[in-house]
Amino acid sequence: MRKQPCSVSCATATLIAATLFSTASMTAQQPDKNPRAWMNDVRIGAYGLSPSNAAQIVQKATSSGVYGIEVDNDIPGRYESFVDPTAKLQAIQQVAKLAHEHGNHAFIYIAGFECITANAANSPHTMAKDHPDWLQRKRSGEPAMFTQNAAFWIRKGDEDVWVTPYSPEWRKIYMQRVRQIAATGIDGIYVDIPYWMTHFTGWETSWASFDDYTVKAFRDRTGLNAKTDINLGDFNDPGFRKWVDFRIQTITDFMAEVRKNAVSVNPNIAVIPEIYPGIEESAVRVGADVYQLYPVVDAVAHEYEFGEGEDHTAASRSQFDWFLYQVGMQSFRAFAGNKPTWMLNYSWDGNPRVTPSDAMKNLAMSELMAGANFWDAPGHSMAGSNDMATRVEIFHWIAANQSTFSSPRTPAGKVGVYFSDSTRNYYPGEFIQSYQGVLLLLLRSHIQFQIVTPRTLASFHGTTLVLPDVRILSPEEIHELHNLSISCKIISTGNIDPRLAALKEMVQIQGDPGGSYLALAKKDFESAFPDTQSQFLNSLVKDSDFSIDASPDLVAYIATVQNQTHWFLANFKGLKQGAATVPVPEKNVVLEAPLRGGTTLHFLPFLGTEVDLTGTVSGDRVKFTIPEIDRGAVAWTGHEGTAPK
Repeated sequence: MRKQPCSVSCATATLIAATLFSTASMTAQQPDKNPRAWMNDVRIGAYGLSPSNAAQIVQKATSSGVYGIEVDNDIPGRYESFVDPTAKLQAIQQVAKLAHEHGNHAFIYIAGFECITANAANSPHTMAKDHPDWLQRKRSGEPAMFTQNAAFWIRKGDEDVWVTPYSPEWRKIYMQRVRQIAATGIDGIYVDIPYWMTHFTGWETSWASFDDYTVKAFRDRTGLNAKTDINLGDFNDPGFRKWVDFRIQTITDFMAEVRKNAVSVNPNIAVIPEIYPGIEESAVRVGADVYQLYPVVDAVAHEYEFGEGEDHTAASRSQFDWFLYQVGMQSFRAFAGNKPTWMLNYSWDGNPRVTPSDAMKNLAMSELMAGANFWDAPGHSMAGSNDMATRVEIFHWIAANQSTFSSPRTPAGKVGVYFSDSTRNYYPGEFIQSYQGVLLLLLRSHIQFQIVTPRTLASFHGTTLVLPDVRILSPEEIHELHNLSISCKIISTGNIDPRLAALKEMVQIQGDPGGSYLALAKKDFESAFPDTQSQFLNSLVKDSDFSIDASPDLVAYIATVQNQTHWFLANFKGLKQGAATVPVPEKNVVLEAPLRGGTTLHFLPFLGTEVDLTGTVSGDRVKFTIPEIDRGAVAWTGHEGTAPK
């Protein structure tokens, strides 16, 4: 998340300003055959956009291997340009034109509900002065208005406010600005953290907003008064559960409306929200649930800073952190379907015990092997790089092997693990511990899996489906589980939805093996061997044609990519929190596959060049031994010879 001061002064306090890009003059563009294919290949770099630097941005980005240029002049997030966006729209149009001339793509940053007025004390017009009724509020009535002490991007003298999405006048103007931006020809609109204000100090447990517009919308939908009829923070209260659902649906509907307005002008444009909560409780609190958002947008940029270290960067991650980062990214990929997952993350923030280059390489490797797009920046600023030479090296290597990483992957795993969005919303702590723990067990045991969701349950054709502490299921989910149980073993752990008791074919494992293992791994990861949960692991029907023999410190994903079997390998052995960022090499890794794939294994080390290894045949099986894996690697079999570049 990055904020920059407005480069255009406030020209007028009139909210409906005359612009060069008026809605009336817009001409809808014709859609391309596959207008958003570029989004799967992005290697992102970010730049602050001014009226005069578009050419410099495109030249720097393209020469350094950036494909997918993020630019920032934030029209609705700065009150001056929210009022009059004319000059900023001209700059966006120019950078879009130049990016296309260089065979690149560009997308523009805008704020969600946040709006900053510079030098507010000396300005007669600010958002709060002109429209106090638009602001989000605590239940006590305190407005969501902040100064420089609240966040690093708020400068001295700035007024920072968070607006309610239910203010009809603000929303009308915001959507007009979206349409005007789309008309410039820019390839994407990047919406930064469209959240309910619960993430600044003093607001964490506010469960905002209780402004008049939002309270009325909730009453119209549920008949309840949010100020008096719900017990805030009590997940057992039916009224509070309705408040949770309402807040999540509000953010989802807002992003759907942003996209509807954008594509009404430019059918080829993409809409990408930036979201920092992942699968944990914070998604419920801020109201931005990536599981619900993926179907209504074109990609999600995850500012997912998972880690126990004090700065949450790659340099501060332990092995435990790296593995749970994988759990998060695999969940995002399951939610996304065929849409891309962008990871905005931070590798290094001045740690003297870690070189920036090593931290950047670990981060890139972990994200590429998980199937996500890489975007690293220094500290907590979206723009720039901790080490430009390393970024160029990484980007050029990705580009040389682009289709290997950006093509769709079909997981080989027959074991499914169920992500229940509703259970997470009402029992966030209990469900997430069980869910993360089950996936951690499978990762460390090299058991291939698929993450199954309510949207993909009907299409799952595996041998085992695990329900980790799944307590809330819809009638449709119950029906699909009954159908699935005819051909698939269903295992529940922890608590279950009482209606599943009638499912006679279900096996219930006593206790919570996932939650228990997660607690053990968090306490002492190196000694937390998966066989501590052998009863659960032995209950799985794995039934896979492929296997891997390696230490539990190596993550392996087996998937079909362009009709070839691929192993995506990530090595986290020996990584220490805030200290060691060069993994200990993993030696003599054995991959086993059916002979029908051939006897040659094509092996591509991370940042290296492809070499071929010959397998050992035994009957209708073949084994390949990889002498050494440093950070990570991709390997594939197939008679085609080499993976397409």
